[in-house]
Amino acid sequence: MNKKLFFVIGALLSAAVLFAQDAGQQIDVQAIIRASRDRISADTVSTRSRMVITAKNGTTTERVIDQYSKDGPKGDRVIIVFQSPKSVAGTRFLTMENPGSPDDRWIFLPELGKVRRIAASEGSGSFMGTDLSYDDISSATRSADLDTHTLLREENFNGTPSYVIQSVPKDGGYQYSKMIQWIDKDTKVNHKIELYDKKAALVKTLETLRLKEVQGRLTPMSTKMTTIAAGTSTTINVDIIKYDDAIPEGVFTVNYLETGRAR
Repeated sequence: MNKKLFFVIGALLSAAVLFAQDAGQQIDVQAIIRASRDRISADTVSTRSRMVITAKNGTTTERVIDQYSKDGPKGDRVIIVFQSPKSVAGTRFLTMENPGSPDDRWIFLPELGKVRRIAASEGSGSFMGTDLSYDDISSATRSADLDTHTLLREENFNGTPSYVIQSVPKDGGYQYSKMIQWIDKDTKVNHKIELYDKKAALVKTLETLRLKEVQGRLTPMSTKMTTIAAGTSTTINVDIIKYDDAIPEGVFTVNYLETGRAR
């Protein structure tokens, strides 16, 4: 099973296949994207991370989150639990893949004391005041049938030979008009993504800042989402990550969102 971390947002796929010539060899663009998305395989993923939110004036705030991911009957399920600071502690967010339809998403806010469902129309909204939107978080489980991919060119990215691939959503309701990805030819790591709005203006960039071998898997340990016009960014630093640890089924339920206890 392939487990996608929410901060590795670059796995935005397509059902289309484009072939190009490279030293006499054919390049299957869909295969490149799939290899990038599926390169980390695990039954479960458990992490503790620090989200560093940087304002335009350079001041920062930090949030500590736990995340648990596990495959389910319909696809991936991810829950995020805010541990600190006190102003957000106890906030819990659940997203469940729903093939053929938008992901199901709910959030529990302690100050309200109840669970609220996140509508598909709210996908572009900021997730807890960060530079990530709800769609950004769910993009790791975005269906392969929703985008069309084109190989733009091949070039070095920070000295690493990479494919540059453009992804265009087939659904006009998606918040981005296109995404451009730099994927390492060798490791298939997604080094950078540019995200464009409906007017084809660059609005965000996502960068992989640090990688580390964990349990035999080359894992992004630090990623940064930048909002261009606002001059703000959110960097997610992974402090602890464990693959294939047992996670109770009860964690991926609305009841867990309400109570913080798995039944």
